[in-house]
Amino acid sequence: MEEILIISNYYPPEKGAASNRIEQLALKLHQKNYRVSVICPLGNYPKGELFPEYKRKFSVTEKRENITVKRLWIYPSISKNLIVRLLSVVSFSLSLFFYLLFKKTPQKVVVQSPPLLLSFISVFVLSLKNKKIILNVSDLWPLAAVELNALKEHSFSHKFSLFLERFIYKKATLILGQSDEILTHIKSIFPSKNCFLYRNFPDHMISKLELKTDSNTLEKQPIKIFYAGLLGIAQGVFEMCEKLDLKNLHIELHVFGDGAEKNQLEALISSQKEQKIFFHGMMERKELHETLKSFDVAIVPLKTRIYGSVPSKIFEYTALGFPVLYFGGGEGGTIVEENNLGWVAEVENFEELNDKIIEISKLTKEELLVIKKRVFETSKSAFNLDIQMNDLIAKDVF
Repeated sequence: MEEILIISNYYPPEKGAASNRIEQLALKLHQKNYRVSVICPLGNYPKGELFPEYKRKFSVTEKRENITVKRLWIYPSISKNLIVRLLSVVSFSLSLFFYLLFKKTPQKVVVQSPPLLLSFISVFVLSLKNKKIILNVSDLWPLAAVELNALKEHSFSHKFSLFLERFIYKKATLILGQSDEILTHIKSIFPSKNCFLYRNFPDHMISKLELKTDSNTLEKQPIKIFYAGLLGIAQGVFEMCEKLDLKNLHIELHVFGDGAEKNQLEALISSQKEQKIFFHGMMERKELHETLKSFDVAIVPLKTRIYGSVPSKIFEYTALGFPVLYFGGGEGGTIVEENNLGWVAEVENFEELNDKIIEISKLTKEELLVIKKRVFETSKSAFNLDIQMNDLIAKDVF
């Protein structure tokens, strides 16, 4: 059985799309007869504090669903203080540097990027050891940071980040990108680099639609839109909730998640009960999916159009049969429109978003059930993880 290592800044029991997609990759590689191991920090995300089972520990080795997970020391933080946040990133990067330098690792290694510093450390050491480096790029940094106003263009930090970005692209044996835009960007820098599209398709292993939409018993109930995920700057959920107008509509918005905007969001919801917005906090993935079975539409927002970004929530929730209301711009909107997966509102255009919600509110439960069935069947054929993985393995990517 061939060995492969995955290096990531996130892994369950941490929550969020980043940890879910890395776990999905690890599990699928295991199913394809690889012996998979993962290196990641001690669990701390998204709260920025070590989970109880990892406190007062320098490193932990554990088994999760046949995956060997090595967790290294980190000084966790989600502080808004740049120096404190940098200290957190550097702490795990140093742990990782010495581990990779002195410990034996498999010949094939998947390195997740971003974070840039983490991927730089990994690629630097692994290139010295002549490993096969499979760089998995899920977002374009520092470009995304500039678009989110988290980094000032032409600043020292920006120039340093550009150096890190070019280094990891150059030294990687091959590159996986989650979007065509990511691959186009990388090819513009290194035209001869071997690049492959790797979408973050889920593998829920369900063969039939399990959503509950019984028109006889639920017709009087409001249509339920939900957001489930991180409550951070990039998603812009707080601003979206501020500008939605649900007061006179037969519709509700339910928010599941945790993150930097949680307290603001809770305060907003408690002060505007007439808006019919409800907050449920963070749930385990399986519990969340079970809770959502009686819901109707998934909303996928982004604060601003981020070049290269395709939220994995599009694939995650259409695979369960949920039509998507996409509010993020870019390639994600194209995927929703071309596959007839739901509705698209222009990013940052809250008037159009409210118009789309009015349109959704006029649907009957029978009409929603028809849409759900169509979305479920489309997802099964168009977003098939097994087909994608078999194709990449046949091309000797892994």
